[in-house]
Amino acid sequence: MVIPASFRFAPVIGCLLACCSTAEAQQSSSQPEVAPALPVLKVNATRLDVPAFDVPAAVSVVKISPNSTGTPGVNLSESLVGVPSILARDRQNYAQDEQISIRGFGARATFGVRSIRLYVDGIPATLPDGQGQVSHFNFDSADRVEILRGPFSVLYGNAAGGVVQVWSADGTPQPQTTLGVNAGSNDSFRYSADTRGTIGPVDYNVAGSEFLSGGYREHSRVHRESDNAKFGIDLADGKKITLVFNRLYQPISQDELGLTRPQLDADPRQANPAAIQFNTRKSIEQNQGGAIYEQSLGEDDHVRVMLYDGQRSILQFQAIPVAVQRNPLQSGAVVDLDTQFGGADARWTHDGELFAGRYEFVLGASGDYQRQHRLGYTNFAGDVLGIIGALRRNENDNVTSADQYAQWYWHFADAWVLLFGARHDDVRFAEHDFYITPQNPNDSGGVNYTATTPVLGLQFRPNSTTRVYVSAGKGFETPSYNELGYRSDGLPGLAFNLRPALSRNYEVGFKWQITPALEWDTDVFRSDTHNELAIDTNENGRSTYQNVGDTRRQGLESSLTGALADEWHITAGFTHMQARFRSAFLTCFSTPCPIPNIRIPAGTRIPGVPDDFGSLRLQHGKDLGWREGIDFTGIGSVTVNDNATQQAAGYSLIGLDAGYAFRITGRTLLDLSARIDNVANRRYIGSVIVNDSNGRYFEPGPDRTYMFGARLVF
Repeated sequence: MVIPASFRFAPVIGCLLACCSTAEAQQSSSQPEVAPALPVLKVNATRLDVPAFDVPAAVSVVKISPNSTGTPGVNLSESLVGVPSILARDRQNYAQDEQISIRGFGARATFGVRSIRLYVDGIPATLPDGQGQVSHFNFDSADRVEILRGPFSVLYGNAAGGVVQVWSADGTPQPQTTLGVNAGSNDSFRYSADTRGTIGPVDYNVAGSEFLSGGYREHSRVHRESDNAKFGIDLADGKKITLVFNRLYQPISQDELGLTRPQLDADPRQANPAAIQFNTRKSIEQNQGGAIYEQSLGEDDHVRVMLYDGQRSILQFQAIPVAVQRNPLQSGAVVDLDTQFGGADARWTHDGELFAGRYEFVLGASGDYQRQHRLGYTNFAGDVLGIIGALRRNENDNVTSADQYAQWYWHFADAWVLLFGARHDDVRFAEHDFYITPQNPNDSGGVNYTATTPVLGLQFRPNSTTRVYVSAGKGFETPSYNELGYRSDGLPGLAFNLRPALSRNYEVGFKWQITPALEWDTDVFRSDTHNELAIDTNENGRSTYQNVGDTRRQGLESSLTGALADEWHITAGFTHMQARFRSAFLTCFSTPCPIPNIRIPAGTRIPGVPDDFGSLRLQHGKDLGWREGIDFTGIGSVTVNDNATQQAAGYSLIGLDAGYAFRITGRTLLDLSARIDNVANRRYIGSVIVNDSNGRYFEPGPDRTYMFGARLVF
């Protein structure tokens, strides 16, 4: 069902205006209700000891509390209601992870997360080649999510169209244990445990969970285990060490694949027939650990050193026809990938005064490595499909990065703040081929990408409740091994001729604390990218990529966050954006297509990016007793391929939840919740697979679903 944009987003805009009017009415009332003031949040995303309100950048901070919204705490998308410009689409496909984009960056990713930097407790969840994943994010131990958008994201380096960081809570002074269980539609079940506290100089937070679901669609079963542990050790004299360990074990996640338009219209719950034929699926195991050492050197200096190391194994069965795999240059349809990764980051922070103005200076350096051993097999043996067959690929795909960065925050006058930063990145790719036959020669090779990316921001403070800022910066993004995998000329080897995408980013923003408990942020932004990466050819199950010239992403975002009254809270965000190709180019859609044959004119929409989207949550209640909440999400239509011949219609969804928390004894709390999503039971396309060569673009969202939860806290 196609819903006109004026109707889809009128509820969001109306609610925003109504909420603003409510806040103003409360201010003018002779006896206003008292709402708690917004906390002063000093966020780690900016690497500064400065409140988010006082930074000339777009920063959102979301507190994590799954049971307060009736959600099970499985996906990042559950926590991002009301955050503008970030679109996290739950694909209902745990073999491919969530689809996340920020201001249009990352929307073209067919699996995992691209063009966005991800972190857990300050430890990278994005590999040096720019490919990341959120599957190991644990929300039972989490305290908050920080989202940094706009020009200052480039200070995090390669592929930083935005930054998403999840931070675990510190241990509580008094030990606290939480046991949780959720059960709901589609045979979904999750149980979890979290314990946190303090023992002498050590605070701890340890959590584990298991999630099982039969899936909304056929052939979409998943089993996931997630564990996270954080230990903070106070070494006295301004010294502290934080240890972080996490584990993901996903032994089975069936891949139902996308649907073509006729398949979608016939039955949105079906799996693509190829998924059944080849039993497409993925198993994942990841273990990671890190240590962060912090020390104060007097009152004005601080050092921080971070080390981390991890391993991630993936075994994936794809659906590539047997006839295609018989080509001796075809690498098979079973991916056996073992990745070792790690790195270090060290930085020094100095506080001081210059011309009677306070400043904070940060100087740092980091290095990361990625060692991937990639094996490829056919997914058939004889007449049996969906099993490991003959070896067709054996190589090491290695990446190293060495980076240096600096930033300077200077409050040089009562009403003025300057923030300057710069970063230099050196990213080296090296591929070593061990599968060499007369028909498949040595593909070894390498390439080196370097870039220096400056950024500058200026903030004006006319009074204590208002901030106006402007910022600009450059960014860059290297191809990942997904884009480098094959040459468009069909010859052996990787596509080391691809160039990095370079961007110029601009932002003008306004922040206003309407009341001590309610904040409104809005900004306009633009990103101009040169050498954008897009599909070049499709042949024999392989997609190759090319640099296609210039693109532009520009728009407006706005958010309203805080308390309307003592028991009423709102989070609302709206984004209007235009994402367009500014250069014409030739590309392929169908397979086989050895030579680009479709012209994409300048002005065509970038696929996967809606022009308008927004979300809102209104909640009533306190920690004890009854609480009620309503969510509204509206997303405009998106094109699914570069020439915009097909699109997924826009949609609007409503979610309702209610909960009741009470004390069983003085120190034991039971929190019960119930939730309904897609209350109107609408049929909609939850996410799309951009430029799928088989036309399997569409991933349907679920019908009306139910979720029930209980948390026992003692």
